[in-house]
Amino acid sequence: MNKELSVFGLEGKVAVVTGAGTGIGEACARLFAKAGAAVMLSDINREACERIAADLNEQGLQARAMRLDVTSEADWAELKTALQGWKNRWDVLLNNAGIYIGGMLEDNTIAQVSKINQINIESVFLGTRTAAESMKPGSTFGRGGSIINLSSIAGLVGVPGHSIYGATKGAVRSLSKHSAVEFAKFGYGVRVNSLHPGLIETSMGDQALQEFVDIGVVANVDEAAALLKSAMIPMGRLGNVKDIAYAALFLASDASSYVTGIELTVDGGFCAA
Repeated sequence: MNKELSVFGLEGKVAVVTGAGTGIGEACARLFAKAGAAVMLSDINREACERIAADLNEQGLQARAMRLDVTSEADWAELKTALQGWKNRWDVLLNNAGIYIGGMLEDNTIAQVSKINQINIESVFLGTRTAAESMKPGSTFGRGGSIINLSSIAGLVGVPGHSIYGATKGAVRSLSKHSAVEFAKFGYGVRVNSLHPGLIETSMGDQALQEFVDIGVVANVDEAAALLKSAMIPMGRLGNVKDIAYAALFLASDASSYVTGIELTVDGGFCAA
């Protein structure tokens, strides 16, 4: 590899990906491993991560799997211990795990709000805190690192039927900015950025399309996708998981060593239109 381009690689680094059992998380974990990182795949569904890790190891790459409930402080502590026993290093955290709950605001319940806050916001706080206190100088790993928090374009713009989901993703954006400044000012050597996918072809993307049907904007999912591609996404297509994975790789790599506190939007021009 050309030395100038090697900054886009992750050779020698250890990366943790949450929600790695499917979709964007899986795509990012696979790309990080191909870029040279030793990847800890974590998910509430350990079996899915084990299958992916086995596949990566068969390719001569480095991967391990563990069950992680991202809302559990105890599980985050166990993750840290697992990293110590495996590589005794931690350079990258991709806080990807999250859920989608749609619906018109007047129909949402406080139980839904509590659930989505716990998984989409509190877990990002726990992950960011655990990684930062582990990566900063004089700590367990002490090399600095990169934290990437998955948000959404719904955290930047208003979308019908997405109020409580968008609120959590807006909070992820804000948490990322505040922690980025805090960690930089206090010399942690830890960068924090938020990544904002548009409509991506995943099971969660399918849920978002269905929501437009459920609230009466369109008649069916195909019509929803067609409307987005023709009228709302300048590039004229939905995104795919690789689109997000390559953006995450940039933020994880040394190529972004002077990048912290940004929101990187990967949406085919949706937010610019």
